Amino acid sequence: MKIITREYLNELIEYIGTPDIKVITGIRRSGKSKLLESFVEYILKNYSDVNIIQIDFYKLEFEELQEYHKLYNYIVSRYEENKRNFVIIDEVQLCKNFEKTINSLYTDGKYDIYISGSNAFLLSSNLATLFTGRTIELKIFPFSYKEYMNYYELNNAIDSFDDYVISGGLAGSYLYPTEKSKLNYIANVYETIIARDLIKRKRIKNVVLLKKISSFLIDNVSNLTSINNITNILNDKTMPTNDKTVGSYIKNLCQAYLFYRVPRYDIRGKKYLSSSEKYYLSDHAIKYAVLGKKDMNYGRIYENIVAIELLRRGYELYVGVLYKKEIDFVAMKRDEKIYIQVVDNISDETTFKREVESLLKIKDAYPKIIIARTKHLEYMYEGIRIIDIGEWLIGKTNN
Repeated sequence: MKIITREYLNELIEYIGTPDIKVITGIRRSGKSKLLESFVEYILKNYSDVNIIQIDFYKLEFEELQEYHKLYNYIVSRYEENKRNFVIIDEVQLCKNFEKTINSLYTDGKYDIYISGSNAFLLSSNLATLFTGRTIELKIFPFSYKEYMNYYELNNAIDSFDDYVISGGLAGSYLYPTEKSKLNYIANVYETIIARDLIKRKRIKNVVLLKKISSFLIDNVSNLTSINNITNILNDKTMPTNDKTVGSYIKNLCQAYLFYRVPRYDIRGKKYLSSSEKYYLSDHAIKYAVLGKKDMNYGRIYENIVAIELLRRGYELYVGVLYKKEIDFVAMKRDEKIYIQVVDNISDETTFKREVESLLKIKDAYPKIIIARTKHLEYMYEGIRIIDIGEWLIGKTNN
């Protein structure tokens, strides 16, 4: 497979030598293993007197280390004095009680530790209780549009965007020659997540219900919904369930990094709302791979792409509410705030007026943006920036 230098590599490099436990998380096949390989290559090329203790639990040669005492003893036995010792473990969750090994190594104070995983064992909310030492989490997403362009050596962000809409960012699919074979690969990744990360590891009892809920969320990306609404719909379709079960299954789907939940935010009252939320796929092409391309709604797909890109850029994300009107995204990062509307086509005057009016009702001075498939260069309208989605995705704008 062709390897490109991902932006995450620079972040990893910045953490070299820090005492923290570096934790790399993300959906299956998002590139965590390839990132670690690139990181090892960088270390060997740029540092002398290093000792790299690298373990990949997907490889048979390390299977016997899936017991935490053996894992610890293996690493300690390979420690070298007077060298910088890196410990790099891929898919660490396959070792039961791995945290005991990591905590002991951290306490030793002799190792620069990097671990990766792709399920709920390494959730952000669990890291503080799982490890005794301070952690730094690096969240890996599938290929961004910018990385997609780098991979295929493309240089026109506007013209190339339509292909990315279909291909998505699960780069393993890029090796396949036809659209059908690419989508088959993505569907297989999805099925593996459902079967291994959820049904098997979470011991899901009602497999049919889990798949129904997942299919519903896929079919309704970018739509407001609620646990109660989903429960009622399933009950109407003779799939008896309750809010507690539905909520638990959705939580599991999000913990597998398949979906990201985005809650609502009252812009005027500056408060968070719990009545409903939106869910976005970690990679939009999963929708085509699982449900096909019938009834394509490009506006909703574009919104999904923008949501994941904002999360990739480190923003906290909310669906804005103002005077009963919806603002697609309120993106926050420290003192920064951006209001964003995402739309397929704004060439229609009625659509353009609707999107603009929603933003103009917001009276504060934070930036306001409409991201659309304009197919031309950025321009301003009454203080609102109008940007082609392809241009925005590759970072040719300030936000």
